[in-house]
This record gives sequence, structure tokens and C-alpha cells, in this order.
Amino acid sequence: MDALRESTWAGTGEPAGAEATCARFEPHGDQVAVLRARVTEVAGLAGLFQALADETRTRILYLLSLSELCVCDLATVLDLSLPAVSHHLRLLKAMRLVRSRREGRNVYYSLADDHVLRLIQVAQEHYAEER
Repeated sequence: MDALRESTWAGTGEPAGAEATCARFEPHGDQVAVLRARVTEVAGLAGLFQALADETRTRILYLLSLSELCVCDLATVLDLSLPAVSHHLRLLKAMRLVRSRREGRNVYYSLADDHVLRLIQVAQEHYAEER
């Protein structure tokens, strides 16, 4: 009996997940065609979100939103090794989220542009709403 209840939605006899499905499969052709063409607009965003999904990379981006920092400062604040921070910065740079500049022996990092800052701000606002 428990297996049957688990496979149904709230024990109502409806298949689990039924609340998120159509009563009958009847795609709306004109709407589907337009949306199918538009879905390519988000191609590649999954990689961006994967980069942001790592807690350390998110912290690095947050710190860089506050100030331009060198690798040694980031490593010290985050209590990480220099190679670990460098690895994360390479990934963030490859995703065009950060940029670097050399000054003597030090390399300083900052956010690539205001879009990255807005991503952080919007994510913070969204997270604060859930509390």
C-alpha cells in the first residue's frame, strides 16, 4: 500500500507529478514553433550557472565585487591555497566573469563588467526573499 501511495500524488490516485502535466497531450503548434526558435537564446547559460554553482567561485566573485584583489589576498581571505584560488580564477576568466591585470609581480583580479555585478546583486536579492 505504501508503494502505491508513494507512486501517486498525495494519495489521491493521480500519478505522481500529475499537477505539473497537461490533462491531454495537445501541443499548441503556433506557440511551440515560436518558443522552439527562441530557446536557442539561452544556449550556453548552463555553463555560466555551473561556474556560479561552486561556493568558492561565488565567494571569489563576491569579494571581487567589493574590491580588486590579488591572488594572495583572495587566498588569505578564503583560507585557501594559492593553486586552489588560481584554479578557480582560471575558470572564472574562461567564462569571462573576471579579468586580470599585472602590476609588477602581482596579478590583480576584478569583475569583468557590470553584468557580473548585477548577477551577484540579483542572486543576493532572490536569496534574501527566501528567508
